[in-house]
Amino acid sequence: MYTILVVDDSPMIVDVFVTMLTRKDYKTVRAYSGKECMQILQKTKPDLILLDIMMEPMDGWETLEKIKNNPETADIPVVMLTAKPLTGEEAAEYGAYMEDYILKPTTHEHLYDTIEHVLERRDAIRNDTERARKAGFDEKFIEEYETLCRSADVDKRLLKIIEASYGNQIPKLYSKEKISSTISDINESIRQQEERLQHLRDQLTKPKEKTETA
Repeated sequence: MYTILVVDDSPMIVDVFVTMLTRKDYKTVRAYSGKECMQILQKTKPDLILLDIMMEPMDGWETLEKIKNNPETADIPVVMLTAKPLTGEEAAEYGAYMEDYILKPTTHEHLYDTIEHVLERRDAIRNDTERARKAGFDEKFIEEYETLCRSADVDKRLLKIIEASYGNQIPKLYSKEKISSTISDINESIRQQEERLQHLRDQLTKPKEKTETA
């Protein structure tokens, strides 16, 4: 059974999410501030954190940075909760830290799908790296694989956020050409990373060729 930490400074919102998660048989832990979240993480390590952005005095972004900059909690997946779409600036600054984000209010189906996707992706990477170690692949290979998996996911999230944030409404200080160029660059980065990842995955299925990592 997975444990989900729900963090929001509105007790009512926490109750709503806890009720939704309980229906899916998730175990839940509650926190009503960024500070309380960090205190809980000193004793409990959940499988995933649902973290609201608009909190006081320590908002969700500051809390997220504290979580990810702490070696003891950095590997915990974090899904941000927000009442409005993320901006491109927020995506660029925090995209590497968060696994995904959910717009409030949300449906049961979207909440479950997001959580399950994040946890399945994390478990798949863990299984792959464990298999690589058992097969005798060196740590350099494993580190590259893990890094590429994370960076490719970050780029995909960033692309999704930019497209959702801007759409056909380009802010005045940005040109359509600049946004289009940014999207094109991210797509190319994803393509290159996916190509390299496929090469590494092919080697994972052929342990006898593990030394050919270049």
